Amino acid sequence: MIAAVVVLVLFAGGIGFGLYRAQRADAIVAPAGATAAGVTVGQPSAPATVDIYLDFQCPVCRAYEQQVGPALDRMVAAGQAKVVYHPAAFLDRYSSTQYSTRSSQASACAADAGVFPQYARALFANQPPENAAGLPDSQLISLGRQAGAGDDFATCVQSGRYAGWTASVTDAASKAGVSATPTVLVNGTEISRTLPALVAAVSATQG
Repeated sequence: MIAAVVVLVLFAGGIGFGLYRAQRADAIVAPAGATAAGVTVGQPSAPATVDIYLDFQCPVCRAYEQQVGPALDRMVAAGQAKVVYHPAAFLDRYSSTQYSTRSSQASACAADAGVFPQYARALFANQPPENAAGLPDSQLISLGRQAGAGDDFATCVQSGRYAGWTASVTDAASKAGVSATPTVLVNGTEISRTLPALVAAVSATQG
């Protein structure tokens, strides 16, 4: 389990907490193809942007991925949509090992390796039950290798390289008003969690 270290710094001379937060945000290390809020898959010029807020421990997120995953792959391949995945860590309380956090961090390592979609799918296919320990790091690493990640993947997972990034993604989701996972938006408008709703919303952007 990777423990988050919180450092409280007391500022004098009128320097406020807001500046501290800004400095922390600047220091976030994001994986390849990602910002401090999520991982983007697809062509930047795609007319539709599909934002998916998820937690790898969320059973409904797994069901949604199984329902829409193949269609999303086709949309991305055709240049119709890009997908921004926001792997938040909302459900750590349902795991004795902070599995939501650990799986999100591991997915960032997969983004570095260029296999985020494949790895996300593997995490959902092997999703542990709630109120359990979750997959051990050794299994997270094994799934990454099966997805095509290279030699650095294990070191990335074990070191907690993207602990700050996972915290940033989760914080950004909360600030965006996300209160449940999955939450899905197309070009900024929330849609229902069904394949027909996704297809209709993306089709409407194609001009």
